[in-house]
Order: sequence, then structure tokens, then C-alpha cells
Amino acid sequence: MTHTPAEARRQPVPGAGMVVFRDDEVLLIRRGKPPYEGQWSLPGGKIEYGETAAEAALRELAEETGTTARIIGLIDVIDSIGLREADEPGDWHYLLVDFAGVWTGGEPVAADDVTEAAFFPFDDAIARTKWDRTRDVIGRARAIIAALSTPQSVP
Repeated sequence: MTHTPAEARRQPVPGAGMVVFRDDEVLLIRRGKPPYEGQWSLPGGKIEYGETAAEAALRELAEETGTTARIIGLIDVIDSIGLREADEPGDWHYLLVDFAGVWTGGEPVAADDVTEAAFFPFDDAIARTKWDRTRDVIGRARAIIAALSTPQSVP
């Protein structure tokens, strides 16, 4: 694979996102900008210099939806790479750090680069999201939250 000098300097853009549950409802946003403009997704965005991934996820959540949450755990780190052909780099490359969280306050209101924000029952949230990786992290977040909120008996 050969790259032009401009392509050789390009690097993945780090981002952070949240899968927020309120009981068995999932918070989704409708994206107002590319990539995936107009699609339902998870609140999140770019990590700013000097900011941790968790701080970025919570900041983006507040900026995009006006809600707050408590992080329960890390779900995964996912690559989102735009259209690419053969061995060529994609149009974009985001490295997404996704966290599972539980809602702590605020009603969703679309803001920043989001056109809609709302809680949906789990099955509806899964049906609204188009990217299989998004559906996967929503399901994994649900499992993490269920496992950590179920009382455990101590032997």
C-alpha cells in the first residue's frame, strides 16, 4: 500500500460515546452531520486534547442531549472506517471508546450536532440503529448493567 504524503500524515480521530439506559430504555440521537447523517446512533463525539475518554463521553452526552449519566463500565473500542477500496485508506477513521452508563438526570433535548434525542424501549432502539456495531454495543451495555446491578450473594 502506498500513500501520498498527505495520507501518510492522517491518523485516526479518537472519539467517545455512551450507551445510556433508563430502566430498559436506551438513549439515542439522530445525527445531524456526516458520517451517518440522519441515522439514529449513540451520543458521543471527539475526545479533546487533555480530556480522558470518560470525560469526553459524559461531556458529549450533556452537549448533545442535555442529560447526565453515571458510567458503569467500558464496553469496547471500535474502529469506524469510511468507504475504502482494496488497500486504500478510508474517507474517515474514528477510534470509538464506548461506555455503558445509567441515566442520572435530565430529559433528552437535541442540541449541538444532533437533530433528535430520545429514550426508546430496548427493542425499538435496536431496530432504529442501522450499524451492526452500534446494535452490538447496545446489547453488550445492557448485559454489563444487568450483571453489575444484580445483587450477588457472597459465599
